[in-house]
Amino acid sequence: MYRSAGVAMAWNVFRFCTVLRGLGSIMILLVLAIVGVTYYAVVLCNYGPALLAGGATTLAALAVLLLFHFLLAMLLWSYFAVVFTNPGSVPPNWNLNFDAEMGETAPLTSSEFSSQMNSQQSVALSNTGNPRVRYCRKCNQLKPPRCHHCSVCGRCILKMDHHCVWVVNCVGALNYKYFLLFLFYTFLQTMLVTLSLLPHFIAFFSDVDIPGSPAALATTFLTFVLNLAFSLSVLGFMIMHISLVSANTTTIEAYEKKTTPHWMYDLGRKRNFAQVFGNDRRYWFIPAYSEEDLTRMPALQGLDYPVRADFDGQEL
Repeated sequence: MYRSAGVAMAWNVFRFCTVLRGLGSIMILLVLAIVGVTYYAVVLCNYGPALLAGGATTLAALAVLLLFHFLLAMLLWSYFAVVFTNPGSVPPNWNLNFDAEMGETAPLTSSEFSSQMNSQQSVALSNTGNPRVRYCRKCNQLKPPRCHHCSVCGRCILKMDHHCVWVVNCVGALNYKYFLLFLFYTFLQTMLVTLSLLPHFIAFFSDVDIPGSPAALATTFLTFVLNLAFSLSVLGFMIMHISLVSANTTTIEAYEKKTTPHWMYDLGRKRNFAQVFGNDRRYWFIPAYSEEDLTRMPALQGLDYPVRADFDGQEL
């Protein structure tokens, strides 16, 4: 009986993950469709024609259009960076022999790796071993610190935060910054659209004659509602991730870790922020890292994370 229930649950999860994988290009097309409708309403129906009005109206329309196109470019750049960037996979022949002081690893030979797998698997599956030593039964491999298995992608993801349907990808160590920038520019863009279309939305409920075709008016109304809804939802999501970055934790870790004031990866807000966005301020607001940051900050590669100096291995 219990076996049947377990099999049924596993089958349901498998079907759910299969559906998510199948969404793929559909979700990307949906995002592009929303962007297209918004572009049509803001540029072609309202502020594009306003450029010909002259005077202050032209200047206001020009300012809105310039800011709109800049935020749209940054939004799409960040979005496709999340979509097409590998969130981070466990390297073949990954070594669990951490240097106690440097936190570094050295490559293993095939025989050494097999030996370590046999000796560490039992430790990784127990509750008494090193909490940073874990083993994935699905991938049949050892897992680096902060690594989790994604059932949708079918592999282990370095510093996995969650699997995002909107970007058709996992959000992990190598694309988490890009995801945050996508949220940031989406919020700014949707707020700009909401505020710029607010006068047109209010006009729907007044006795003033509104110029434009019925299709253009309906598109403007729909665009305002959609962007208002997205701006509010993205704001809440963004606030949540700001708190996660400030504590140097992920969505999964926030639910999994025990309630303790001493999270071992919490190095202070400044260093926590740098582990996601890097130290080079010129790259903070673009979906890229400087070569210097990639070279000097191992945390950006997703395999090696420094811990608190006062961390006690028993505090988890």
